[in-house]
Parts: sequence; C-alpha cells; structure tokens
Amino acid sequence: MTSTSNVTTVLKCLRDLCGDRRGVAAVEFAIIVPFMLALYIGGVELGDGMAIQVKVTDTAHIVADITTQNTSINNATMLNILNASTATIAPYSSSNIIVTISEVSTNSSGVATVTWSDSFNGAARTIGQPMTLPTSLAGQANISLILGEVAYTYTPNLGGSITGTVSISDSYYLFPRNSTSITRVNS
Repeated sequence: MTSTSNVTTVLKCLRDLCGDRRGVAAVEFAIIVPFMLALYIGGVELGDGMAIQVKVTDTAHIVADITTQNTSINNATMLNILNASTATIAPYSSSNIIVTISEVSTNSSGVATVTWSDSFNGAARTIGQPMTLPTSLAGQANISLILGEVAYTYTPNLGGSITGTVSISDSYYLFPRNSTSITRVNS
C-alpha cells in the first residue's frame, strides 16, 4: 500500500504543479525583457542616426547656399563658411565631419571639371578633376555650380560594437546667385 500511496502523492504533486500559476508573469517577463531592450535601444540608435542624417543634409545645403551668395571668395571668407559647418552639425561632434566646397564648371561641350575646391577635416578635390553631374544638369554647356559635400562618421553609442562605424554623406549642387561663377582668391 505504500507504493500506491507514493504514486498517488507524486501524481497529486504533479497535478498541483501543473495548476500552479504563481511565477508565470516573472517567467514571461524574463523571456520578453531582452526583446524589449533590443527594440528600445535600437529605436534610440536609429533615431540618433536619422537625426545625424538630417544634420548632414542640412550642412551640405547650408555651406553650398552660403557660398553661392558670393561673387568672390578669399581665404578668410572660405574659412568662415567651412567653420559654419561645425555650428550646423551641433550638438554632434565636428571632429567626425568632412566638408568640401567646390566649384564645378562645364565647358562648351558640357564636360564638367573642378574649378576650385576647399575642405574642412579632409582633402579638397583636385583642380581639373572630371566630375559626373546629376542627370538633370549633365550636358549643359558653360555653367558653373557650387557643390557642397558633407561626410560624417557615426558610431552608435550603445550598438557600436554590433554595427560598427556608419558613414553618412550627402551632397548638394547650387547655381551661383549673384554671378555666373564664383572667383576663388587665395589671399
């Protein structure tokens, strides 16, 4: 009778264990927490990356726009324009940004080359370097354009070990506003 009693006791314990609902919420929480944290941290990092993309686009537009308002640019003016990029990229680090401003001109055949170029935290384009213009501008003869280019090296704060460094860049072409081209004076 003892063995039947033991079997009954074991079956009763198993039935009680199956019916016990204490701790279910804790187990479910432990299963869901890693996914919730990954979504939250990923959302924060994605939002930060998108904010930097907007800043990069704005900076490319702003430096090109400021440049197009001149008819002639000397070294001091160019330095001020390039330094303005640090204000537009703020609150993000300006040490991760490369800004290049160039004038691109086409000849009578519509072939585009770099007329002059200056850069902040990077290398300027080579004078005479052939350029490929966007399709809406390609082939136009005897025009000058200002090209603002910005590249930013973004390392996510929390997910950097997973994604690594992400390069974000944008460029913007604008026509000079007050003349057909902008003279670059080295003084």
